[in-house]
Amino acid sequence: MTLLISSPHAHGGDSIRANMLAVILALLPAAGVAVYLFGWLALFLIVLCMLACMATEWGCLKLMKRPTDRIGDGSAALTGLLLALTLPAAVPWWMALIGCVAAIVLAKQVYGGLGHNPFNPALAARVVLLISFPLHMTSWLMPMHAPMLIAIPPLNLYDFSTCWQLFWFGPEALGKGLDAITMASPLGHVKTEWSRGIGAIEALRNYDYSYLDAFLGREAGSLGETSALALLLGGIYLLARHTITWHIPLSFIATVYVLAALFNAVNPEHFAPPLFHVLAGGLVLGAFFMATDPVSSPVTPRGQLIFGIGCGILTWSIRTFGGYPEGVMFSILLMNCAVPLIDHYFRPRVYGK
Repeated sequence: MTLLISSPHAHGGDSIRANMLAVILALLPAAGVAVYLFGWLALFLIVLCMLACMATEWGCLKLMKRPTDRIGDGSAALTGLLLALTLPAAVPWWMALIGCVAAIVLAKQVYGGLGHNPFNPALAARVVLLISFPLHMTSWLMPMHAPMLIAIPPLNLYDFSTCWQLFWFGPEALGKGLDAITMASPLGHVKTEWSRGIGAIEALRNYDYSYLDAFLGREAGSLGETSALALLLGGIYLLARHTITWHIPLSFIATVYVLAALFNAVNPEHFAPPLFHVLAGGLVLGAFFMATDPVSSPVTPRGQLIFGIGCGILTWSIRTFGGYPEGVMFSILLMNCAVPLIDHYFRPRVYGK
C-alpha cells in the first residue's frame, strides 16, 4: 500500500513581474544620472523606448491571439529601459522606435515570447541599430557637468524647448550639425589614437581622462553606461535581493581586469590600464543587467562562471584588437549562442548517480 501525501507548499513571493520590477528599480540610479547629464533628452528617450516596447508587445500578442494581459509582467517595459540606456542621447526618435520593434519582434516574439528568446532583446536591438546606423550610434552627445567642457559650453539640455527640437527634428533644427554637439567617448578616443600610432597613456592624457569622473559618470557615452557608481548600486541591490547571483558579474569583470592588467604590465604604452577597461563603456551595465538575463544565460553556477569568463575574454579582445571600440554587446550575444553547449556539459549531476 502506497500512501500519497501532498506536501505543503509556501509561495516564496517571487514572480516574473516582481523580478522585472526589481531590475527596473535597480536601473533607476543609472537612469537618474542619465537625466542629470543629458537633461530632458534622456527623459524623452527613456519614456519613448519603454512605451514603444510595451505597445509593440501588445500588438504582437494581439496579432498572435495571445492574452494581452501579459504586457503587465514588466518584461517589455524593462526591455525598453535597457535599450534606452544603451543608446546615445542624440539618437533620432525614429531610430529608437526601430530598435524597439527589433527588440520585441525580432529578438523576442518570433522565438515564442518571454522565456524562449536565446538572446537579450535590448542588446540584439542595439546591434541591429549599430550595424544599420553606425554614424548616429557612435556620436556621443556632450553631457552637462563634464569637467572637460569648462571651455566648451554645451547645449543647455535642461531647456525643454531646446531638447524638444533636438529630439524630434535633429541638430539641424538648432542650426548646428551633429559634429558640433558631439564628442568621442573614452573608448572611442583611445581606439582612434591607437590607429594614429599614439599610445594609451598619451591618449588618456589628451582626453583629460579621470577615473573619478568615469566612476561618477561625468563623461561621454550612452545614457546608462557613464556612471559605474549608479550601476554598482543597482547591481548590489539585485544581488541582495537574490534576483541575480554573483557568478556572471564577478567572472565577467574580473576576466577583463586580469587580461588588461597582464597586457598592461607587459606594454603599458600600448595596452590601456585595467581600471580604464572596467569603468569605460558598458562593462558594468552588461555584466550586472544583461549577461545575467536568466533566459539567455546558463542555469548552473559553474556554467555561469564559464559564461562570464567567455564574455570577459571576448570583450577585452574586441576592444583591444577589433574594429569596434566597445565589445560588451557582441561578447554577450556570442556567448548567448554557446549557452546550450555550456548547459549540456555543466549540467548538475543527478543525485545517486
